[in-house]
Amino acid sequence: MLEFLVKVVLISASGALAPGPLTTATLAIGAKHGWKGGFKVALGHTLVEFPLVFLIALGLYTLFKNYTFMRISSLIGGLFMIYFGYLTVKDVFVEREKSSNFEKSSLMIGIVLTALNPFFILWWIGIGSPLILESVITWGLISLIPFYLAHVWLDFAWLTALAHATSLSGRVEKIYRIVVLSLGIVLIAFGLDFLIYGLFGIKYI
Repeated sequence: MLEFLVKVVLISASGALAPGPLTTATLAIGAKHGWKGGFKVALGHTLVEFPLVFLIALGLYTLFKNYTFMRISSLIGGLFMIYFGYLTVKDVFVEREKSSNFEKSSLMIGIVLTALNPFFILWWIGIGSPLILESVITWGLISLIPFYLAHVWLDFAWLTALAHATSLSGRVEKIYRIVVLSLGIVLIAFGLDFLIYGLFGIKYI
């Protein structure tokens, strides 16, 4: 099983380390809340991902293959990303103590940006499903625990490290504002891309 778990780690890196809305949001949160913000984002991500893995293992993933569902999910997710991006940009122009409470909910950010990202679901359907199938067929459902642990530690390590790295720039006010402003704009761009996909089925980013 050790060889299989190594394979899981290597393949999981393609999803965990890929740039995306969750990464961008984590960087923005890290600039204000440090590594703890990144850890909470990863925890929120896990609260959605862990049940999804079991749903796939149990064969209940027909819904996730539905094109209409994917479009609606992308539309809602895009609106959320634009809103969070707006709040992030707005935070640059207000006093620290007056910054948005919404940004402080790192756990909820992790949950929503995971649940409403259809491309995260596609990754699990297209790339994760064969690994889940191999694990369950070879070692049974109980093997999903070491399988998932081999996957999820990357999310925690990566998002926590990103948040900590960004927090270092927060010690210099000018750099902090530039970083947060840039990340807010990038997140809005992701949101617009998700909206376009949800409305027209076209993906640019």
